[in-house]
Amino acid sequence: MKTKIAILFLSLASAAVIAAEAPWYKWMSKEDRTIICSQISPGEAWVRYQGPFSESTCRRPGNPQ
Repeated sequence: MKTKIAILFLSLASAAVIAAEAPWYKWMSKEDRTIICSQISPGEAWVRYQGPFSESTCRRPGNPQ
């Protein structure tokens, strides 16, 4: 049982290391034109405004490495 748990843990840990970071985008509110930076859409009331960016401040253009 411990062997199966160890194999599962190692598999999940290696998948996390291999997984690439998602790009960031600027999103603008349709209601009041507020702009935020997020990796995912904040909802239906928002449209993607600019991007992709490589970091969470949405200042450096490009995809994260």
